[in-house]
Amino acid sequence: MLIDLSTLSLLERQHWLQHAIAPRPICFAATIDSEGFVNLSPFSFYNLFSINPPVVVFSPSRRVRDNTTKHTLDNLVDVPEVTISVVDYEMVQQVSLSSCEFAKEDNEFIKAGFTIETSTLVRPPMVKEAKIKFECRVLEIKSLGTNGGAGQLVIAEILRMHVDERVLGADGKIDQRKISHVARLGGDWYCRVDESNLFLVAKPNTKLGIGVDALPEHIRNSTILTGNDLGQLANVYEQPAVLASYEDERVKSIFQYYSLTPDEMEVELHRYAKELLRQNRVDEAWQVLLTL
Repeated sequence: MLIDLSTLSLLERQHWLQHAIAPRPICFAATIDSEGFVNLSPFSFYNLFSINPPVVVFSPSRRVRDNTTKHTLDNLVDVPEVTISVVDYEMVQQVSLSSCEFAKEDNEFIKAGFTIETSTLVRPPMVKEAKIKFECRVLEIKSLGTNGGAGQLVIAEILRMHVDERVLGADGKIDQRKISHVARLGGDWYCRVDESNLFLVAKPNTKLGIGVDALPEHIRNSTILTGNDLGQLANVYEQPAVLASYEDERVKSIFQYYSLTPDEMEVELHRYAKELLRQNRVDEAWQVLLTL
C-alpha cells in the first residue's frame, strides 16, 4: 500500500504517522508565564538529542483543528524555562487528564491532582509525584511552519535532574526495570514498559561485527533462523572457533537420531541454536551451529 501524504487531510496524515512512528516518550512539561500562570501538559513529539550539552527537544505543535498555539508554547516564548517529568504507569491517567484544553487561568497541577514542587533553578514548578524530572532552559524555539499541525520545536538544555531513589539499582544508577515507563502510540493507545516486555540486545562495541554476509553459508541461508537470529550471530568481531571441550547432550542426541538424514539433522541443530539465541546464549548457539 503506497500512501502519498500530500493527498491526505491533516487528520488522516496524523492517524497514519502517529500509529506508525511509535512508541514515543512523553514530555510532561510545566511552564509559567510572566504573570505567574502555570501550565502543565504532555507532548509525545519528544526525545533526547544530545549529551554534551544535555539537550531534549519537544514540539507543542499548532493545533490541527483551528491552527491556534498552545499555552505551553506561549509561556515558553514569554519565559524560556521548563520542567519535564518522566511519565510512568502510576500517573498516566492524570497525565491524560492534564491534556484537556483548560482555560489559561486554570492550573493543570490542580485539575489533574498533582502536587506542585518548587524547582531549584528555574521558575516553572516540578511534578512532585514524578520519579524523574528535569529542570531546563530553552535554547531555541524553531518553527516548522505556520499552518495547523506544524511543529514548533522547543530545544531545551537540561540543567538539573531529580531522581527518586526508588528507581535506583544496587549500583546507585537507574534500574530500567523499576521505572515502568509509559509511551504514546496512535489514537488512544499507550504502552507500558515493564519486566514482562523488556529484553536485552547486545550493543556493538568498538570492534566491528563480522556481518551477516560473513556467516557460513548453511547459517546465512537457514530456513529456521530469522533475520534477528542472524543479526545476533553476526554481531561478533570474529567467527568463534570450535571448542574441543564443548559437549552438549542434546547435540549428541540429534547426531545419533538423525545420523542417516543430514538435512533433518541441520534443521534440528538450527532449531536448538534458535532456542539458545532467544536466551541470549550466543556463544553456545555458535558451538551448536559449528558442529555441522
